Amino acid sequence: MWRATGGNRVARRKAERRENGELRILAIDIGGTGLKASIVDATGRLLVPRQRLDTPYPCPPSVMLDALAELVQPLPPHSRISIGFPGVVRGGKVMTAPHFGTRDWAEFPLCAATSERFGGPSRMVNDAEMQGLAVIHGKGLELMLTLGTGAGTGLFRDGAVMPHLELAHHPIYHDKTYNGYIGKAALKKVGKKHWNKRVARTIEILADLLHFDHLFVGGGNATRLSIATSAWMTIVPNDAGIEGGAALWRLRELSA
Repeated sequence: MWRATGGNRVARRKAERRENGELRILAIDIGGTGLKASIVDATGRLLVPRQRLDTPYPCPPSVMLDALAELVQPLPPHSRISIGFPGVVRGGKVMTAPHFGTRDWAEFPLCAATSERFGGPSRMVNDAEMQGLAVIHGKGLELMLTLGTGAGTGLFRDGAVMPHLELAHHPIYHDKTYNGYIGKAALKKVGKKHWNKRVARTIEILADLLHFDHLFVGGGNATRLSIATSAWMTIVPNDAGIEGGAALWRLRELSA
């Protein structure tokens, strides 16, 4: 009996290794400015060049799904879907969608909708969390800060996703939120030099608030940074927002 059980366990592990080796994950990074997607393997490696489209506006769920269909149409077949969405998500549903209008999106079952539209089971996290999953060390308290249309954050403890904090809407300076202080509109308004000072100040505030062990900075505007980095800060490439899609299928469960 013991041998049979052990044999079953070995067979199951071999089957899992085969399945993971054959995984083809459609990883979708939804942003306020652009939509990006590619097919990644179980390690997060891009198997084909990423596809990109400008995010359409106005963008209720039906328009988003049509845009995603156009985005992923050139990509090869997949077996699973991973989505990074810029807002609060829970249980496969969108709770807030600050860039697209929460009224249209509130409690929209995006995972179920993408599974039905494109085929395969689907998982979803906040877009900053998906990017962070691609680059974190998995040790201590780690923070992912994304600089794009707005400011996104993902917090991790020993590799686990912590309950999402929507810091983008938290006041940081007078009547400005993080989005308004270091988002794309702020960069355009105040210029690169002053915007970098704002980002540096934001990092100081986040360090005092969270006492993180390591900070990762990504997003489309991370390339505009000219502030000094350090041993506890890493600037990551934008493709991490897609590569992190593989990690969603290594997690036993996703944080709310």
